[in-house]
Amino acid sequence: MNDAPTRPKGRRRGRLRLLVGSVLSVVLVVVAMAMPGSASADTTVNSNSTGTNNGFYYSFWSQSSGQASMTMGAAGQYSTTFNNVDNFVAGKGWANGGRKAVNYSGTFNTSGNAYLSLYGWTANPLVEYYIVDNWGSYRPTGTFKGTVTSDGGTYDIYETQRVNQPSVEGTKTFNQYWSVRQSKRTGGTITTGNHFDAWAKYGMNLGSFNYYMILATEGYQSSGSSNITVSDSGTTTGGTTTTGGTTNGGTTTTGGTTNGGTTTTGGTTTGGTGAGCTATYTPNTWNNGFTADVTVKATGNITSWKVGWTFAGDQKVTGSWNANVTQSGQSVTATNVGYNGTLAAGGSTSFGVQGTYSGTNATPALTCTAT
Repeated sequence: MNDAPTRPKGRRRGRLRLLVGSVLSVVLVVVAMAMPGSASADTTVNSNSTGTNNGFYYSFWSQSSGQASMTMGAAGQYSTTFNNVDNFVAGKGWANGGRKAVNYSGTFNTSGNAYLSLYGWTANPLVEYYIVDNWGSYRPTGTFKGTVTSDGGTYDIYETQRVNQPSVEGTKTFNQYWSVRQSKRTGGTITTGNHFDAWAKYGMNLGSFNYYMILATEGYQSSGSSNITVSDSGTTTGGTTTTGGTTNGGTTTTGGTTNGGTTTTGGTTTGGTGAGCTATYTPNTWNNGFTADVTVKATGNITSWKVGWTFAGDQKVTGSWNANVTQSGQSVTATNVGYNGTLAAGGSTSFGVQGTYSGTNATPALTCTAT
């Protein structure tokens, strides 16, 4: 199945990437809401653009023939209509992806080939990823890796590759990671970390979350509509069951070490209080690999933070998200990125690491300092 198509012949998926770094024409049609006593207004977009609307990042892209538009309402609400489009993608979400519990609700209708998915990119490595909850006449496929059970459903995991295609970093060759729900739905929670951990177990490693993540409506040579409201209930971990493509993943246990097909969720360590913050480390371990979620909580108003720890074994960090992470020997240092350094007293943010190890993967003690 290495050459299995990800979509019907001729389909192009490089659309959103062309928005980055380009000067694009934007047509914004402000539609006043006809509600007595209300001064609020929706914003309708019908040409390629990205930006922020009512606190949420948005992206709209349409190619060639047909008509498409997105109307954006309060907070994470948006609606789309598309008629005989060649290719169209639009949605709301976040300027940077990451481990979130994404809640959404609404409607999704199509007379042909279309998707409703959580969609984004990572850097180093460059990866395009999808968590698909609903689709029309075509269900995405590729090289089957296994399954992951999350948020009340089971998703098939696929990997595909795009060669010399447009991306958020220009024309490049990159991998696509897919989780495709076995039964369709429109609405619920998508716990992204569950999918990221399952992908990592099959060697599908993500990079840094430098790019957007949106709850996207997409149409290809089709017509349809959607009305979606998306929100974020915070950073979460755990709660997955993964099954390999040829063998079952085995038992999920808590504590202890990992061998065979056993997935181990390690203990949680809260670091000692530094100047203005604490840090909590929660690992998820499998054979020779692990991820860890680190939650930083401010004990006062802070503008930056730094978390450190020392591994007891030969753990090597191979990837990270939502932080600048460096390793020297067994010592690891993580500092905030531009968008998550400022926290009010009692506020928190999270970042994560992915790595490899041999032997045991003991949970380290953490330090946290802030300014």
